[in-house]
Amino acid sequence: MESDIATTVRGGAFDPLDRQLIQALQLDARAPFSRLAELLGVSDQTVARRYARLRSTGLRVLGLSSPEALGEVRWMVRVQCAPAAAMDLAEALARRPDTAWVNVCSGGAEINCSTRAHPDRHDDLLLQRLPRTSAVVGIVAHCVLHTYFGGAQSLALKSGALDAEQVAWLRAQSGAPEVAPGSSTPGLPMALDDGDRRLFAALGADGRAGFPELAAATGWSASTVRRRMDELYRCGALYFDLDLDWRRFGVQAVTELWLDVAPAELAATGEALATHPEIGYVAAVTGPSNLNAVVLGADVSALYTYLTTRIAALPAVRRIESAPVMRTVKGPGPLVTPVRPSRPRTVRPRAARPSRRAES
Repeated sequence: MESDIATTVRGGAFDPLDRQLIQALQLDARAPFSRLAELLGVSDQTVARRYARLRSTGLRVLGLSSPEALGEVRWMVRVQCAPAAAMDLAEALARRPDTAWVNVCSGGAEINCSTRAHPDRHDDLLLQRLPRTSAVVGIVAHCVLHTYFGGAQSLALKSGALDAEQVAWLRAQSGAPEVAPGSSTPGLPMALDDGDRRLFAALGADGRAGFPELAAATGWSASTVRRRMDELYRCGALYFDLDLDWRRFGVQAVTELWLDVAPAELAATGEALATHPEIGYVAAVTGPSNLNAVVLGADVSALYTYLTTRIAALPAVRRIESAPVMRTVKGPGPLVTPVRPSRPRTVRPRAARPSRRAES
């Protein structure tokens, strides 16, 4: 039997075609409109219009770099702070290029965010750059050891908008391997040059940017861009994700969970959580809690039901700490600075100047 969240995802603000298109983009972010139209049984023009409308609601397709493939370490940082200072601190964290998923939680008493750092570059560590103010009353950092669900996998894949046959067809048409979150080709970390960084910057702004546009951004030829993107994707250094307002999927309650799990059952519990329709992210971490998860539900009543049924059925879970997300300041990709509308300039009429003839 499916859970309430699966029903909520299907019955949200998006109509069935919107939800199918969103799941298809999560599976194959750069699929041409013609391929998506064939999958969904509509015209190319219909797909183009729907995609433009989804973008107007805030949907972003993002091409992002995998820290694991680049030899970087991911951290989940919990900052306890004075509620009055929470938004200013969250916005400051969101402006950093090395952060993602900056959330204000627990009524403003806590900020959770994901950050990444190269183990050899200690000067770049976020913890050394947090404001030394009385507003920050405590910090706990958890190193991410293994991701069971997240990254290139999102709740959109659990929506059921596409059936198994459609999913298989789209994967076969794309010809791309299914890349698990946090995976990469064994060997030395991938080294990026300046051209790669410009490529990631362009894809972080628009993961569906055309090859001519990416060529202009990198200074490479379009064929070089295509070849390099394929290399980065197949080794796990490049992955694609969607940034969207989950409230339009009917998700009104997002909660961070920190679970204490018996070590011998850590992997089994993480893998079990990854299959739950309510889970948008789950990873093994260091620290006092060894599993971090994000639950997306219709409301707090659905969260209660989830905790007392599915979580309660996991025998290895010894303790749970929950932190409701009050506001997401930054999602998976670069921070989008809202463009403030310029105030209309008031033009005051000038007093008529006398002509030179009159002056004379």
